[in-house]
Amino acid sequence: MLNVVELAFCCYAVTDMARSRAFYEGVLGLNPTSATDTPNGQWTEYEFGPYALSLGCAPGWKPGPDGGTVALEVEDFDAAIAHLRAHGVKFRLEPVPTPVCRMAMIFDPDGNTVCIHKRNTK
Repeated sequence: MLNVVELAFCCYAVTDMARSRAFYEGVLGLNPTSATDTPNGQWTEYEFGPYALSLGCAPGWKPGPDGGTVALEVEDFDAAIAHLRAHGVKFRLEPVPTPVCRMAMIFDPDGNTVCIHKRNTK
Protein backbone atom coordinates (compact mmCIF):
# COMPACT_ATOMS: atom_id res chain seq x y z
CA MET A 1 0.00 0.00 0.00
CA LEU A 2 1.20 3.50 -0.80
CA ASN A 3 1.56 6.04 1.97
CA VAL A 4 1.16 9.34 0.13
CA VAL A 5 2.32 12.20 2.35
CA GLU A 6 1.86 15.25 0.10
CA LEU A 7 1.28 16.49 -3.42
CA ALA A 8 4.71 16.93 -5.00
CA PHE A 9 3.56 18.97 -8.01
CA CYS A 10 1.04 19.27 -10.82
CA CYS A 11 2.43 19.58 -14.33
CA TYR A 12 1.09 20.92 -17.61
CA ALA A 13 2.50 19.97 -20.99
CA VAL A 14 3.44 23.01 -23.09
CA THR A 15 4.78 23.38 -26.63
CA ASP A 16 6.76 26.62 -26.26
CA MET A 17 8.41 27.17 -22.87
CA ALA A 18 9.27 30.84 -23.45
CA ARG A 19 5.69 31.68 -24.48
CA SER A 20 4.27 29.68 -21.55
CA ARG A 21 6.62 31.31 -19.06
CA ALA A 22 5.58 34.73 -20.37
CA PHE A 23 1.95 33.81 -19.63
CA TYR A 24 2.43 32.14 -16.23
CA GLU A 25 4.89 34.78 -15.02
CA GLY A 26 3.77 37.91 -16.86
CA VAL A 27 -0.01 37.43 -16.81
CA LEU A 28 -0.60 35.13 -13.82
CA GLY A 29 2.22 36.65 -11.75
CA LEU A 30 3.87 33.38 -10.68
CA ASN A 31 7.57 33.38 -9.75
CA PRO A 32 9.71 30.51 -11.04
CA THR A 33 11.59 28.56 -8.38
CA SER A 34 13.47 26.33 -10.81
CA ALA A 35 14.01 26.01 -14.53
CA THR A 36 15.95 23.24 -16.22
CA ASP A 37 16.81 22.36 -19.79
CA THR A 38 17.70 18.69 -20.21
CA PRO A 39 18.08 16.32 -23.16
CA ASN A 40 14.59 15.04 -22.21
CA GLY A 41 12.90 18.45 -22.25
CA GLN A 42 12.50 21.78 -20.52
CA TRP A 43 10.90 22.14 -17.08
CA THR A 44 9.89 25.15 -14.99
CA GLU A 45 8.41 25.02 -11.48
CA TYR A 46 6.47 27.61 -9.53
CA GLU A 47 6.17 26.95 -5.81
CA PHE A 48 3.64 28.61 -3.51
CA GLY A 49 2.88 27.34 -0.04
CA PRO A 50 3.58 23.62 0.10
CA TYR A 51 2.62 23.11 -3.57
CA ALA A 52 4.25 23.42 -6.96
CA LEU A 53 2.93 23.87 -10.47
CA SER A 54 5.29 22.68 -13.16
CA LEU A 55 5.44 23.26 -16.92
CA GLY A 56 7.01 20.59 -19.09
CA CYS A 57 8.03 20.80 -22.72
CA ALA A 58 9.04 17.31 -23.83
CA PRO A 59 8.81 15.20 -26.97
CA GLY A 60 5.57 13.23 -27.22
CA TRP A 61 3.85 15.06 -24.38
CA LYS A 62 0.90 17.08 -25.65
CA PRO A 63 -1.13 19.82 -23.96
CA GLY A 64 -4.91 19.78 -23.98
CA PRO A 65 -7.94 21.40 -22.36
CA ASP A 66 -9.50 18.24 -20.96
CA GLY A 67 -6.70 16.88 -18.81
CA GLY A 68 -6.14 17.71 -15.17
CA THR A 69 -6.79 21.26 -14.08
CA VAL A 70 -4.96 23.32 -11.49
CA ALA A 71 -7.01 25.77 -9.42
CA LEU A 72 -5.14 28.92 -8.40
CA GLU A 73 -6.56 30.54 -5.26
CA VAL A 74 -6.51 34.35 -5.59
CA GLU A 75 -6.81 37.07 -2.95
CA ASP A 76 -9.20 39.30 -4.91
CA PHE A 77 -11.35 37.43 -7.42
CA ASP A 78 -12.81 40.51 -9.14
CA ALA A 79 -9.39 42.13 -9.55
CA ALA A 80 -7.97 38.86 -10.93
CA ILE A 81 -10.76 38.58 -13.51
CA ALA A 82 -10.30 42.21 -14.57
CA HIS A 83 -6.54 41.64 -14.92
CA LEU A 84 -7.08 38.55 -17.10
CA ARG A 85 -9.57 40.39 -19.32
CA ALA A 86 -7.14 43.31 -19.68
CA HIS A 87 -4.54 40.81 -20.95
CA GLY A 88 -6.95 39.31 -23.49
CA VAL A 89 -7.02 35.90 -21.82
CA LYS A 90 -9.61 33.55 -23.31
CA PHE A 91 -12.20 32.19 -20.86
CA ARG A 92 -13.38 28.60 -21.05
CA LEU A 93 -15.93 29.23 -18.27
CA GLU A 94 -16.99 32.75 -17.36
CA PRO A 95 -16.91 33.63 -13.65
CA VAL A 96 -19.53 31.70 -11.72
CA PRO A 97 -20.54 31.59 -8.05
CA THR A 98 -21.01 28.25 -6.33
CA PRO A 99 -22.11 27.47 -2.77
CA VAL A 100 -18.45 27.25 -1.67
CA CYS A 101 -16.50 29.51 -4.04
CA ARG A 102 -16.31 31.78 -7.05
CA MET A 103 -14.39 30.46 -10.04
CA ALA A 104 -13.62 30.90 -13.70
CA MET A 105 -11.76 28.70 -16.16
CA ILE A 106 -9.23 30.19 -18.56
CA PHE A 107 -6.98 28.82 -21.28
CA ASP A 108 -3.20 29.10 -21.20
CA PRO A 109 -1.38 29.66 -24.53
CA ASP A 110 -1.41 25.90 -25.29
CA GLY A 111 -5.11 25.41 -24.53
CA ASN A 112 -4.62 23.91 -21.06
CA THR A 113 -7.40 24.83 -18.63
CA VAL A 114 -6.49 26.86 -15.53
CA CYS A 115 -9.08 27.55 -12.82
CA ILE A 116 -9.05 30.95 -11.09
CA HIS A 117 -10.61 30.37 -7.67
CA LYS A 118 -11.68 32.19 -4.52
CA ARG A 119 -13.17 30.34 -1.56
CA ASN A 120 -16.19 31.93 0.07
CA THR A 121 -15.48 33.42 3.47
CA LYS A 122 -17.56 32.33 6.41
